[in-house]
Amino acid sequence: MNHQMNKKVLYIGFKRYNSILNGGGLENERTLRTLRKRFGDTQVDEYYMIDERKGRSLWSKLMAVYYTLFDLHNGLTPKKVREITAKAHEGYDYVFISTSVLGILAKALKESGYQGNTIVHFHNIEEIYYDAITPKWLPGRQFVVRCAAHNDRYACDYADKIITLCKRDSDYLANHYGRTADAVIGIGLKDRCKQAEDQEVMTNEVPNCLFLGSYFAPNNEGVLWFVNNVLPHVNIQFKIVGKGMKALKEQNECLKDVEVLSDVPDLEPFFIEADFMILPIFSGSGMKVKTCESLMYGKNIIGSDETFEGYELNTDEAGKRCNTAEEYIAAINHFCQHPVKRFNAYSRQIFLEKYSEEATEEKILNIL
Repeated sequence: MNHQMNKKVLYIGFKRYNSILNGGGLENERTLRTLRKRFGDTQVDEYYMIDERKGRSLWSKLMAVYYTLFDLHNGLTPKKVREITAKAHEGYDYVFISTSVLGILAKALKESGYQGNTIVHFHNIEEIYYDAITPKWLPGRQFVVRCAAHNDRYACDYADKIITLCKRDSDYLANHYGRTADAVIGIGLKDRCKQAEDQEVMTNEVPNCLFLGSYFAPNNEGVLWFVNNVLPHVNIQFKIVGKGMKALKEQNECLKDVEVLSDVPDLEPFFIEADFMILPIFSGSGMKVKTCESLMYGKNIIGSDETFEGYELNTDEAGKRCNTAEEYIAAINHFCQHPVKRFNAYSRQIFLEKYSEEATEEKILNIL
């Protein structure tokens, strides 16, 4: 342990957030805390492409678009590549790259003769992710997707070790880039569930149902599909909460009578009042952080195959797996007629055993 404590880590992040973290941000915070716990606060330094707290100029955004032609993802520049490479040679034993969309850094480090260990964390298959979130009408979207794909490949070709969230992503890398993950480490979140629920309270006859998710394409598509195809056929109180989701309501007439809340500072009250989490997600890669948060708060979850991807659990005990409108309608109507306990002890236990920060930190440390 003393030998480990003397080692230094350079942590490379995509974005330093100003307030509300998205799913990837929560996951990165877990990793940083784990690294600091092992090596000590003074032994872990951070470098970020973008600092939300300072804002960004229009010129920097335009240049970011230009740099995608050279496989430099949003915020990364030739100057920053040189800075990171030079800094890594200042006695750092590990460079931990928090996202594979910065995979080109692994290439630059290897080519510079860096002798330490470079580790890249795949939150998604970024080619799939950026193909999903980049608007089809956006000029040059093919260059954004190509940039993401190239960075995935750089990470596979040049990193000493790579981590994926789930076996599906590791299998994809093996099939497309010829490399499996050195470790498959699922999402692990800091336990933020502070308020204990009365575990005997039953779900309401007209249940409170919550969709949690930020404004981006797979979330938007899923929730709009639910509102158009399922909501008219069930008797529930439905609420949407997520970063930037006000824009979705403004853009879609079908949401005029649905309560939508954006950028709330504390999600806990919404989790506690929810009888069911409704998470109809149909595309993406990696694992869904909203699923982990729902488990953390002991929620009943009605979700799709994609919602539960990467999670080792019994979906019938955690709630219900549904992939068609008919399945969602049948499941919700069943729970309306046959209430269950609002606090799902099984969901909470699965979180503590498999997806809490404590449950996953040793897996991260084992790869170092």
